[in-house]
Amino acid sequence: MVVAGVLGGARSGYNCREPLHSEGLKMIRPAGLASDLVTVDEFFALDPDGQKADLIDGVIYMASPDSHRASTLTKMITVMLDGYVAAKQVGGDVNGSRFAYILSPIRAPEPDVAYIAPERMHLLRDRAMQGGPDIAVEIVSRDSKRRDYHEKRELYRYSGTREYWIIDPIKKAALFLLLRDGEYHPAELEDGHVFRSTVIPGFWIDAVWLFAEPLPSGYDCLQKILASNH
Repeated sequence: MVVAGVLGGARSGYNCREPLHSEGLKMIRPAGLASDLVTVDEFFALDPDGQKADLIDGVIYMASPDSHRASTLTKMITVMLDGYVAAKQVGGDVNGSRFAYILSPIRAPEPDVAYIAPERMHLLRDRAMQGGPDIAVEIVSRDSKRRDYHEKRELYRYSGTREYWIIDPIKKAALFLLLRDGEYHPAELEDGHVFRSTVIPGFWIDAVWLFAEPLPSGYDCLQKILASNH
């Protein structure tokens, strides 16, 4: 396990370009659009099918179905964040992977999990937020590696997302990035594996949990976090 603070087919009616990589990631361009670039409005007008997609620089990147591990990790992190925010009455909102963040007319990523701080809730809309989240979490898959480590890192940095967590079950690595002076820097971890959020007061996560076999329940982890804050 590595921790860095470090823990150390297309939809109906679409024309698909070739995969960006051999990993299976598809760049999707809906048929019939006047421009080569897909806008946010066009992205939202597509018929939803429940599958995660990101709009990055006018191109739709449609994700492959989650592995069981990735799906379980997403639920686990959501339970911890959402449960803590509710129990401690922190305020704000926790969202999942079918909620978009509008960063420009041609950029709207959908992080796997995200947190919006209470002072920015006025930017929240029914299907999207105007601007980036305060915390973005991405669970790396074989077809999302480049996006998660590079393209989306830049998008979140550009949008002012204060914390970006990259959880990589393939490498068994977790990277927790903090935004300082417009750049991301790895967080310093307690005992080499405990990350303490700078956005949500009192919230922490032990990266060892993320790669345990089997994964602990998000509820059990939440109880440990809450107990340590009494």
